Amino acid sequence: MSRVSDSLAAAAQRLRGEEARIDAEVLLLHVLGKPRAWLYAHADDVLPAAQQAAFDALVQRRAAGEPVAYLTGSREFWSLHLDVSPATLIPRADTERLVEIALDRLPRGQALQVADLGTGSGAIALAIARERPQAQVVATDASAAALAVAGGNAAKNKICNVEFVQGSWFDAMPGRRFDLIASNPPYIAAGDAHLSQGDLRFEPPGALASGVDGLDDIRLIVAAAGAHLRDGGWLLLEHGYDQGPAVRALLQAAGFNEVATWQDLAGHDRVSGGQWPVIAFEV
Repeated sequence: MSRVSDSLAAAAQRLRGEEARIDAEVLLLHVLGKPRAWLYAHADDVLPAAQQAAFDALVQRRAAGEPVAYLTGSREFWSLHLDVSPATLIPRADTERLVEIALDRLPRGQALQVADLGTGSGAIALAIARERPQAQVVATDASAAALAVAGGNAAKNKICNVEFVQGSWFDAMPGRRFDLIASNPPYIAAGDAHLSQGDLRFEPPGALASGVDGLDDIRLIVAAAGAHLRDGGWLLLEHGYDQGPAVRALLQAAGFNEVATWQDLAGHDRVSGGQWPVIAFEV
């Protein structure tokens, strides 16, 4: 039997990489059912054989490339504790930028209508719904398995102002209009080498890749969004670091105003959006 500190050191050496120690800690705490603070006071504790074996098994799977979030079944996003599964993308910190930009365009205390297209684990929809409890949020996904995870996350986090609807993009909500539509759609080019590397190897391919340039789904969303936005409503899209100019061009061609791109914390283009025109009636 090994001490906690020795087991962590051995696991980190086996995993390697910048996140090796953090990954090892997360996996061990998952096995033990303990908070991170526990490690500082119990580094010299001896791990029981059963827990050591369970930890070793998870480390082996992580060393083979499986994402930590799938191994633990959870990921934190916007202070929400979300369940995740191989049916959903793993929520990432970059997507919190999309939530921030959306909230800037959703005044507090108003009964606004918001849509999250391709919700996956429900991360975007639930973050917005928590911050704007008087808004009604519709979250769509083509995957019934993903919607089951998202619905469970709504219940787990006691968020009641989200409606989950199955369907591809706007097919799930014909005739409905919104004050804001947000989406983190697939945007990786189908032949991109990154799809066969790292965590992406284990995430659902249909939620990652979209045509030869990665923009097929974004084109569909932009083209149809105007029919589902109220006057002055916003469309916000997460995309790849090098896709800002192309997404802005699509938005402008579709008739959006105030088209802009916002950067993530690393300074990369990450979100683009525009405002649907307000129709002025002559008196």
